[in-house]
Amino acid sequence: MSKETEQDKVAKLRRDYTRQMLTESAVEDSPISQFNIWFKQALSAEMLDPNAMTLSTATKEGVPSSRIVLFKGVDEDGFRFYSNYASRKGRELEENPKAALCFYWPPLERQVRVEGDVEKMNREASADYFRQRPRLSQLGAWASQQSSRVASREELENMFQKTSERFENKPVPLPDFWGGFVLKPVHVEFWQGRKGRLHDRICYEKKGDEWNIFRLAP
Repeated sequence: MSKETEQDKVAKLRRDYTRQMLTESAVEDSPISQFNIWFKQALSAEMLDPNAMTLSTATKEGVPSSRIVLFKGVDEDGFRFYSNYASRKGRELEENPKAALCFYWPPLERQVRVEGDVEKMNREASADYFRQRPRLSQLGAWASQQSSRVASREELENMFQKTSERFENKPVPLPDFWGGFVLKPVHVEFWQGRKGRLHDRICYEKKGDEWNIFRLAP
């Protein structure tokens, strides 16, 4: 009898989606309002890191990269997140200010996909958020030259120690190289898992100041 391979085990990782449904008539007129409803439900589900989202960026040549970042709020202007501007994502957004987000909430069998243009937030808004961060996170923002090479963990910890000494008994100011981004959505998809892989996919697409709502095949 042949031994089951890892590929065989992965192929068996299949389950059906049966928890809920989503129809065009049930969604809000605005994708922001609809997102807020779903995000509130994700928070109530007490899952781990409901505010984690995949952020995908690309170089001006179209070479993509993705990573998990933390969602920090949304309003009619768009979805907010923060970063070192000199990081890889920061550099890519500087040369190609378009990005995509993806939220995945397994207990609810839901995804939300967001595409749009990205702008830097103003310094005042970034400073307001930075002041709310734990002090260790504030120091970390100064100590880490994000996405640059470091020789060892010890080098990183030494930089953090020097930063701690630099700001000892003083407030930690917002670095010039750190701040917020806002993704202004032009396309938002709400995905609800359904039985037999006939998933519900309800999309919002912006045309001028209006949102068109339509369904996509799964």
